[in-house]
Amino acid sequence: MCELLAMSSRRPARLTFSLETLAAHGAGTGRYRDGWGAAFYQDNDVVLYREPTAAGDSPLVRFVEAQGPRTTLAISHIRRATRGAVALSNTQPFARELAGRMQVFAHNGDLPGIERSGKLAFDRYRPVGTTDSEYAFCALLERVRGLWGSSSPLPPLDERLAAISEFAADLRQLGPANFLYADGDTLFAHGHRRIQAASGDIRPPGLFLLSRRCADANEPVNASGVSVAPGFQEVLLIASVPLTDENWRPFAEGELVAVSAGQTVGGMMP
Repeated sequence: MCELLAMSSRRPARLTFSLETLAAHGAGTGRYRDGWGAAFYQDNDVVLYREPTAAGDSPLVRFVEAQGPRTTLAISHIRRATRGAVALSNTQPFARELAGRMQVFAHNGDLPGIERSGKLAFDRYRPVGTTDSEYAFCALLERVRGLWGSSSPLPPLDERLAAISEFAADLRQLGPANFLYADGDTLFAHGHRRIQAASGDIRPPGLFLLSRRCADANEPVNASGVSVAPGFQEVLLIASVPLTDENWRPFAEGELVAVSAGQTVGGMMP
């Protein structure tokens, strides 16, 4: 399995310690050494960095930590290859265009037989690589693309939540289905089950959430591993495992959370 990290903030911020901590889990001698990636939203587009190499040994990770773009929405992933070769095409996050917005997806889990699932369609969107995670992304885009066909530039949040919740329920029938999905407006995080380090069992929680608010300041501050500019800031982090000693909230099994501008704006339980 892999590890996920997402950040949503009220004002543009840069991942610092959080990305560094995640990358350390992907050191060349560790379990998650088969690739890493990070996507940073800039309006409707994304700056995407990916390498099919160990994150902990990557000079590019050091560059992104120090010079990466400020953003209000970022998704990162480190890979342990369980399906598909160690290759760029199999390295997450994955990004595709839909309705003039870049959609970004990252998954942690194992979904055997997803390409043969009768509940998932792969008509317009096809994977470039060979991972079950990219098949899941293609199936999700097929599921939501009808919502973006109306005259409204942004489908209502409740409609998007309902479609993604239904998709997540279908995915859970195949195996562990923790994922992060962003549509250029909202971050959706679904927590299911994952391998627990202490016991080796596959069980909840699949994700953890941490919310922080920073008071006004005259100098840049660092909040939970996020470098932010002076001024009031709200930051919400979601990760596969807690990255600090703070009070991260575990997701319930099958919980879906919608996040925008550093705040939870919606959610659904199975």
